[in-house]
Amino acid sequence: MKVKDIAQAAEVSPDTVRFYTREGLLTPQRDPDNNYQLFNADDLRRLRFARKARQLGFSLPEIRTIMAQADDHHSPCPMVRDVFEERLTEVERQIEELQQLRERMRSALSAWKDMPDGTPDGHTICQLIEHWDDAPDSRECAS
Repeated sequence: MKVKDIAQAAEVSPDTVRFYTREGLLTPQRDPDNNYQLFNADDLRRLRFARKARQLGFSLPEIRTIMAQADDHHSPCPMVRDVFEERLTEVERQIEELQQLRERMRSALSAWKDMPDGTPDGHTICQLIEHWDDAPDSRECAS
């Protein structure tokens, strides 16, 4: 398969195929007649695996490690579970932070509805930001 063919089969762009080839995750052969890269079924399997791993949030170095362990006939599954559990904990923490930010933003917008526009006077920069948490309903969300 040429770059275009493997890209279509794996549902990725040709640039993705070229990227993973440069990174050493795919090892195409060269056609001696025209020097085109030729990919085989193993390359397609690895490309599909990399796409799925990226969709699950694994980084390129992690994918490289997983593939290396599999290439050495060692199960990468325990490491995959450990990394994934850590990643899930981090994602859940980020979601919580984003939910808190959303509430602060909603609170600020609510408080700003009744606040006049101000002109900087040397003591303020933007009174909307400087005084948004002065409103009674925004103090609950300011933390």
